[in-house]
Amino acid sequence: MRKYSLKFWLMFWAIATVFLIGWYIFWNSKNRGLDDTLSQVVSIFPISEIQKKEYHTLANLGGYFLSSDGKEKTLLVLFQNNLEIRPGGGFIGAFAIVKVKNGKIVSMETQDLSNFDAQIPNTIKPPYPMRELGYVDFWKLRDSNFSPDFETNAKKAEEFYQLGGGKEQFDAIVGITANTLTSVLKITGPIQVEGYPGTYSSEDAIISLEYQVEKAFQEQGISRDDRKSVMNDLAKEIEKRVLSFSIRQKIQLAKVLIKDLNEKDIQLYFKDAQMQKQAQAISWAGAVDQNWNKDYLMLVDANLGSFKSDYYVKRSIDYAVDLSAQIPKAHLKITYEHTAKQKDWMTRDYTDFLRIYVPENSWLISQKNFDGAKFGNEFGRKYFGSIIRVPIGTSETIELDYSLPESIKNDYNLKIQKQAGLSNIPVDIHIKKTDGSTEEFSNILN
Repeated sequence: MRKYSLKFWLMFWAIATVFLIGWYIFWNSKNRGLDDTLSQVVSIFPISEIQKKEYHTLANLGGYFLSSDGKEKTLLVLFQNNLEIRPGGGFIGAFAIVKVKNGKIVSMETQDLSNFDAQIPNTIKPPYPMRELGYVDFWKLRDSNFSPDFETNAKKAEEFYQLGGGKEQFDAIVGITANTLTSVLKITGPIQVEGYPGTYSSEDAIISLEYQVEKAFQEQGISRDDRKSVMNDLAKEIEKRVLSFSIRQKIQLAKVLIKDLNEKDIQLYFKDAQMQKQAQAISWAGAVDQNWNKDYLMLVDANLGSFKSDYYVKRSIDYAVDLSAQIPKAHLKITYEHTAKQKDWMTRDYTDFLRIYVPENSWLISQKNFDGAKFGNEFGRKYFGSIIRVPIGTSETIELDYSLPESIKNDYNLKIQKQAGLSNIPVDIHIKKTDGSTEEFSNILN
């Protein structure tokens, strides 16, 4: 029997569960038609116009995969573990090739990337600073999501897939983070797996499973070869509950799918131009906004060699902009707190490559704890980049002063885009207006 890594099983069952749920919801509503079912949902709940648009778009996307048109559609699904954050959502531990025809899953083939990447030639130099930090010497599929833009990552993943000898032509590429398993368990409720202690709930399932297959199996007298059998047993229990869901629970699951799409825990890329346009229009394509022409900020982290430390690393942002001078200026503070107490099987001192995306024609004036800054331009933005180190049990605050284009003072507005895989980041915003008056805002970046 083929053996897979921990990363593979954690991510495989997360995505398999989500696809099972999505397939089940739409298949069970198929006899009445997707539009009819979604119209009933819209009519029952007092929801906003944007929420109506989300439900209808979800139905359209489901219809694309489940329509009885006799055409087989092939998806590449990337499993991203956001406990090890990467610009596109998380370390890619595995992928699946899912084939769908006439509303049914025809096949699902999975690949552990520790095996597949060995087939990719050692010829492509990785982006800075992977090699410089001694993380990897060559770029492979597992590290392909080094852009904050999902379409860029999807195309790069397909390129590496072909370099590794892959033969499939994909209709769509989907990125999923481990948060999807947490979302599903919020609907199913805690699950106890026969033969194993404790329960797996939405609050602790990912960490509990990591610990079970890395440490606890030894304490329980389970052989190393059988240590991952808990994943199969958990998946079976989830499947039982999903198959007995009420209409109310199915609607809750539709809400969960929409929430994960809105928070970039599910990102979509379609080869079909019309479908891609729909995904982009509702911000489910994981795109860096290239059309926004006001003030802009996006922080992009890449954990390089720090294991699953992002479970312990907490972030906060403080952004102040002064519009009263002729040339507007920004002062940005980013604080990282490494809350782990000691090194163990899961965490190390945090090593991160941080890129800060700002409006074009911005200029860095001064910095603190942002040494050896790198500069670049992409997606119609400028970025500043630096390697950030946060030892266990400490915090580090990065501070930047930079000028902004004078044009942003006209009808000032600010967009902050979230990186896939990261959530619940406190943000404080301070604005000094052209007349010297001030406004302050606080929010959570989700």
